[in-house]
Amino acid sequence: MNTHEQISRWQSLIAELIKLPQETEWAEFKHNNADPVMIGENISALSNVSALLGKKQAYMVWGVDDKTHEVLGASFLPSQTKHKQQELESWLLQKLSPKINFSFYEFEYKEKAVVILEIQPATNSRVIKQATEAGVIKAYDPNAGTTAMRYIPFWA
Repeated sequence: MNTHEQISRWQSLIAELIKLPQETEWAEFKHNNADPVMIGENISALSNVSALLGKKQAYMVWGVDDKTHEVLGASFLPSQTKHKQQELESWLLQKLSPKINFSFYEFEYKEKAVVILEIQPATNSRVIKQATEAGVIKAYDPNAGTTAMRYIPFWA
């Protein structure tokens, strides 16, 4: 059950995220794209990139237009979504290896349904190696040395 304080925190977070001039390496907006494989790939990419950028979290937000950042509302509700006869969150936890910590939050923002997926940064360089090999992230500058290497999501 969501407390009033939690909902206020998420509403404040949405208000800050939609002020961004565009999507970032650590903040991704979706209107209603609920493809489980895409969600898993994005969790992996955002976790890795947020670790490399020193961010405390990364976010995927449903119910927000990715170009204008207008809050449109989401019909995707992860708590009611199943994939292969499994709860979506359970399926993602099983498929993501090594383990990545994440949480879905469903709430209303200005009377519209919104979902935030909060993703913790990767804590293991093996995750970065696997994500790079899988094509989920790529080097921002392939010629940079290993200590200066930065990564970006494959879609950037």
